[in-house]
Amino acid sequence: MPFLLIDFPAFKPIALEIGPFAIRWYALAYIGGIVFGWIYARSLLKSERLWGRPAPISLLQIDDFVLWVTLGIILGGRTGYVLFYNLPFFVEHPAAIFRLWEGGMSFHGGFIGCVIAAIWFASRNNIPILSLGDVATAVGPIGLFLGRIANFINGELWGRATDPELPWAMIFPNDPTQLPRHPSQLYEAGMEGILLFTVLAVMIRCGALKRPGLVLGAFILIYGLTRIAGEQFREPDGQLGFLWGGLTMGMLLSIPMLIVGGILVVLALRRGAPRPAEAVR
Repeated sequence: MPFLLIDFPAFKPIALEIGPFAIRWYALAYIGGIVFGWIYARSLLKSERLWGRPAPISLLQIDDFVLWVTLGIILGGRTGYVLFYNLPFFVEHPAAIFRLWEGGMSFHGGFIGCVIAAIWFASRNNIPILSLGDVATAVGPIGLFLGRIANFINGELWGRATDPELPWAMIFPNDPTQLPRHPSQLYEAGMEGILLFTVLAVMIRCGALKRPGLVLGAFILIYGLTRIAGEQFREPDGQLGFLWGGLTMGMLLSIPMLIVGGILVVLALRRGAPRPAEAVR
């Protein structure tokens, strides 16, 4: 074994067992992302300085929205995985769709689910949809970071085979080839989690929440870029492999995000911040 090759840490996918009940790291990642995201969202709404006026969403409303967005993530994420990544299998085994504990969630499907939940919640509560989207996506990287760390702990969604002399190359125990691979889960945790959160936080401190849709557009655009970059190192799903021209499903689903995100950013910058009279109204 090459001197620089790193052994994959012997993590257990189950974080806590109490009798017949088991709590997995992946479930904790979802719970932690929602809880920490909710706390961060409340802190953003409490600061009038960030909005240049009282926040257009109340703390009670964001508390209620947590349930809606949670359902959007779970239902959308599972539906996206079924449709985008393994439809033939689930057509033959429809009961497997409901076995969430076996894994299989799609970010892009979860994001669409969140968008639907946000539009529905905003219309029912007379909340500006773009501002709600800004808050929801500002906290999104927290869940993305924890989710990728959970992928790493589970030893799943590993990277492509690489030069074994790469100092951080790893052999994952669930990999039948036992080849040294990129720990792409950590790459994505850094890009989709830490980097994206930092960029959005700096934008917010510079007044981005005063321009509705700017944080939302930046999230969509930057996530699309970081996901495409991360896919360069990630091994494609076995049932799909590489698609047209060496693209992966993750890349194809992220391309529309570049377009939509770019449009939202441009529109937000052109629209500008609301004037004081508009804010009062």
